[in-house]
This record gives sequence, C-alpha cells and structure tokens, in this order.
Amino acid sequence: MNVRRRRISGIAATAATALGLGTLSACSSDSSAAGNTDKFDVVASFYPMEYLAEQIGGDHVNVTTLTEPGQEPHDLELSAKQTARMGEADAVLYLKSLQPAVDEAIAQSDVKTKIDAATLTKLEDHGDVEHDHGGEEHAEEEHSEGGEHALDPHVWLDPVKYAEIAQGVAKAFEKADPDHAADYRKNAEALAKKLGDLDTAYKDGLKNTATKVFFTNHAAFGYLAERYGLTQEAINGLDPESEPSPARIKELQQEAKADGVTTVFYETLVSDKTAKTLAKDAGLKTDVLDPLEGITDKSKGEDYVGVMQSNLKALETALGAK
Repeated sequence: MNVRRRRISGIAATAATALGLGTLSACSSDSSAAGNTDKFDVVASFYPMEYLAEQIGGDHVNVTTLTEPGQEPHDLELSAKQTARMGEADAVLYLKSLQPAVDEAIAQSDVKTKIDAATLTKLEDHGDVEHDHGGEEHAEEEHSEGGEHALDPHVWLDPVKYAEIAQGVAKAFEKADPDHAADYRKNAEALAKKLGDLDTAYKDGLKNTATKVFFTNHAAFGYLAERYGLTQEAINGLDPESEPSPARIKELQQEAKADGVTTVFYETLVSDKTAKTLAKDAGLKTDVLDPLEGITDKSKGEDYVGVMQSNLKALETALGAK
C-alpha cells in the first residue's frame, strides 16, 4: 500500500463497489492532482478522512491526502506546495485538533467547502481516564483550551461515531456537488451498512470476555473502549511519543495482575520499545492494535474495515473472548 494508487476507470470502480472493494474507488495520492481534474477535487487531511471521501465520492471524486502512508499524522508539517494545492481543491475534509498544521492552513485557505469532521459528531474528553504522564509538550496540548483537557480526536475508531461523520460528509458533498447528490447518498448508505456490520461484529465479539481491560501504547482507543464496555489503559496518554514515568510503569504492572491483562498493544506508526519493555517486565505478550491513522504495507488489512476486523480479532484474543 506504499505505492501510489492509480486511478481506475469508472466501469472498474463500479464493479469494485459492487464487489465491496470500495478502496479501489477513483482516488489519487499524487500530490499534484488536486484542483486539476474534471472531478470533484477533495483534499483529505489523513487516512480516515481519505477513506470517507473515497467511499462516499466513488467515481465522482479525485481524492488527495496531506498525510502520506507511514507518516505519523500528529506530527505533520505542510509544504508550501501542499498548502497551495489545498486552495485549488473543491473541498477539504479534516478533523480539527488532530493536526495543528492542517488547522492553521485551512483557516488561511479560501477553499469553498471546508468539512470539519469534529463538528459532525460529539467529541469527548477521555483525559482523566488515561492517567496521562506525558511530557511538557503534551501537558500544553492537553490544557490548550481554557485550562481544560483537550477533547479526544480519535472518533474514527468507534464505527458508530464514524458513521455519523460519514453521514455529515455525504451531506456536504451533496451540497457542494449537487449534480451527483443521488450517488453520494447511495454510496453513503452502502458505507453506513458496512460500518453497521462492523459495529455488530464488535458488540458480539466483545460481549463476553475474561477481562475488560487492555493496555495500549497511546490513548487512541477511548471511544472504542467506551462503545464496547472496555477499559483502555494507555502507557503514554494521548501523545504517542511521550515517555511514561517509572511510577506509571509500576502502576500498570500491578494493574495487569489485578485485572488479568495478558497483552500490551503497540501500533504500526510509532516505536514499540516502551510497550515491549513493559510487557517483558510484567510477563505479558505484545500485539498490534492499529489506531488506523494511516495504511501501510505493515497494516493488517487493506482498508479501514479490514484493519478494524484485525483489531477486533486481536482484542478478542487478548481479552479472552468466550
């Protein structure tokens, strides 16, 4: 998936959609493509937004992404070329507060249709749950809004909230490109069904487990945990790069014993060093739980649904699903 995807013909895209292979819909990672096609040009900030644009837009959109595969989206810095390209697009789809550089560029851009996914569902504060022991930079980020915890942006990991966002994106596409409104509606319904099936699979798979607690490298899974009655304990809080304190490591070791935790999860785009150290010290296994911030050739799945299904299998194993 690190190679650039080539745009395919409308017939092939239609056939792909019929087969449920939505990821083959007309799209492009070619950074020069936005604004220069006869399609509805959408700039997406990172993979979960790109996926929505592709799925809902189908043949009618040309999607480019600001975050390349394998790039950690939180740290994204935009080039002058990317910023200029944004101004040429018909629409930009992003999630405010996840990528400060993107927020800033969009605020200054005169692109006509700006779609902020954060306004299409309800964001929550999972700060207190995560016992964050991050560094100064993280503390700043956490308390950036009026001295309160920042809202958790990782809404796409809850299929129900992601479906709410998808519905809002479809409405924005319909309004901005009314000629293809019927197709956008139809594609959004197909996506809603996929996400509904995923939600059902998670509910059924995690209903009856030996433990409800899981350890993860960074606190991306608050919404998912809340949706399915689980407890996320993050080593690093919301910032994937911060180092946990020795006290935090000790606390997690004790909790692992008390709650029957078997596994420390790490992710594909961030170093697994801390997770492996904790696992070794506490006699736990490690596995991947992917926060789906980007798809690479290391991802356990070709697209959002595929990786979410792999995440479910990993959780079922770690939590002792019966």
